[in-house]
Order: sequence, then structure tokens, then C-alpha cells
Amino acid sequence: MKTPRFDEARLELAKDNWIEELKQRNDDPAGIARREWNRLLYGEEHFSARDVTSGSLAKISRQDLEVFHRDYWRPENRIFTVSGDVETEAVLKLLRRHLADWPAGGKDTPWPPPEAFNVPEPGLYSVQKDIPQGRVQIGHLGVKRADWGDPEYVAIQVMNEILGGGGFSSRLMQRIRSDEGLAYSAGSFFDLANPFWQGDFAMYYQSKSESVARAAQIAFEEVERIRTEKVSQEELDTAKASFIETLPGRFDSSRSVATMFAYDEFFGRDHAYWYDYQKRIEAVTADDVLKAAKKYLRPDEMVMLVVGDWEAIEKGDADGKATMDSVYDVPVTKVPLRDPLT
Repeated sequence: MKTPRFDEARLELAKDNWIEELKQRNDDPAGIARREWNRLLYGEEHFSARDVTSGSLAKISRQDLEVFHRDYWRPENRIFTVSGDVETEAVLKLLRRHLADWPAGGKDTPWPPPEAFNVPEPGLYSVQKDIPQGRVQIGHLGVKRADWGDPEYVAIQVMNEILGGGGFSSRLMQRIRSDEGLAYSAGSFFDLANPFWQGDFAMYYQSKSESVARAAQIAFEEVERIRTEKVSQEELDTAKASFIETLPGRFDSSRSVATMFAYDEFFGRDHAYWYDYQKRIEAVTADDVLKAAKKYLRPDEMVMLVVGDWEAIEKGDADGKATMDSVYDVPVTKVPLRDPLT
């Protein structure tokens, strides 16, 4: 870690292996959707929307690695966490001994990371790929988490759990998969873990080309329902129990404890955040969920991205009741399938 060799042969092997992976990255529609989703939401210039290319890989030399390691792989930039049956002073003594000959003094690391200032254009976007199913994501920018103790964020978590984050108990899974058999999996996520720039909200599923439109109709219906009607007590209890019952799993090993507290340091989250986590979850009411849904789910800002055979997807089902025109009354924007290497 302190004095790597940066073996030239291993560097070239790593670059060759990575290029082989790049050649295959258009094989996975989920990967295509993820990359284009980031570009649509955060803009081409934000670092979260940029991807490695064969050209950028080829330019990396052994000297580049040495310079980066010298400038940024520094003790003052690292977080050390230790968990287990140990004596604090003994661990600190050990760390001091091993780090004593690793002097600080690299370049200042720009922090925090740059925010994204892109304003996504709501609408329908498609990436043409000749596959029998369409991969879909529907959503918009979310929030930048400014206060870890804000109860509003807990209400968002519970709201998303009921909408699509809760697996088989969620509304999207029940209606899209269980009730109508349109997809093997369907759900949603609401990124609340990032205090550096806006996270995102997205609903997702993969369905046969002819049923993509019908599944989209259901997704929009469920967004409207959770924004206008209180969730049931049973749904609320199930969602809250999911968070409470899985909490111990975050601390069930020395490794998970060390990892969790490292994240606390990285994100600037007080360790006391976990002390009353259960109480904050238990305090969420159906009114809180409705308020969060009305405020943070914004149908007029929705971006819909579809990866698949657009001609088949656009037509919709056989009886014409669910077509893409019935979901979005705006022209589709065709996004080219990018070359996997460049």
C-alpha cells in the first residue's frame, strides 16, 4: 500500500483485461440503461456520467500510477476503522508504528466532489437494441441530503419502500409482476445516501416489448396513487418493520461494523445517527408518507428511458390499449447506442 511496485507487465495485463470488458458492455441492457440514465440526469460533463474508453486506458502509464500514488494515496486522505475485541491503545500503537515512515505531504484533494448542475429534460428517450425485452427506468433527480437527522428523509425511505423498494411487498412488484405478469422484477429506488450532490429517484423493470407500455402505465398510476391517497396501516407497518428488522444486520460482524463507521466518517454522518434510528422509523405516519410523496415525487419532471426494440415497444399490446403514445404524448428522443470502446 505504501510502496507498490507497479509492475509493468501486470499493468498491461490489467489494461488488456479491462478493454475486453469494454467490448462486451453493450451486451447488457441494464448496463446501457445505467450509463445513459446518468448522462440524462447529470449531464455529459459530470464525472458520475463519464466512462472509461479504450483510448483513455491506453494512455495510462506506469509513471501515471506512480505520480497519482505520490500525490493522492496519502495517509492524511485515508480513513482507518478497527472493530473487534481489541484494546484501543494497542491498535493505535500498531498503526503509529506502521505509518511512521509514511509522511504526509501530497497534493490537496479537492473536496467535496463537484455538484451536478444539469437540469434534465423531461420526456421519453430510447436506445435501440434488438432484444425481445425492453429495459426501462422512469424518474428524476432527487435530493441532496443536507441533514442526516431530518425526519423528512425517513418518510421518503418508507414511502419508497411501499412504492417499489420493498421487494414482493411493494406496490410496483405486486401490480407489474404478481397481478399482471408483465415483468420478472420491478421496483424503485430513492438515493438518500449522498450528501455531495443530488441523488436520483427511479422506477425500473424489464418487460416483453409489447408490454413495456402497459407496465409504464401502472408505474405512473402508482406514483399518482401514493401522491394522492394515504397508504394503508398494513403497508406502513410492513415497510417500517423491514427497516427495523434489517438494522442488526448492518452490525452483525466486525467487518460490517468497521465498514459502517468508515462510511459515517466519509459522509460526515454522526455515529449517533444509529442510536435513535429505530425511533425515527417508528415515528413515521401515513400522513408523513403522503406529504413526502407529494413533495418529492414529481410526475411533470419524469424522464423515461427505454432500452430495446423501439418499433415493437412503441406499438404496445395487441389490442392497442397500452401503447407508448398513451404513456407519453411527446415524440421519442432517439439516443444512439454508443460504441463500447470509444
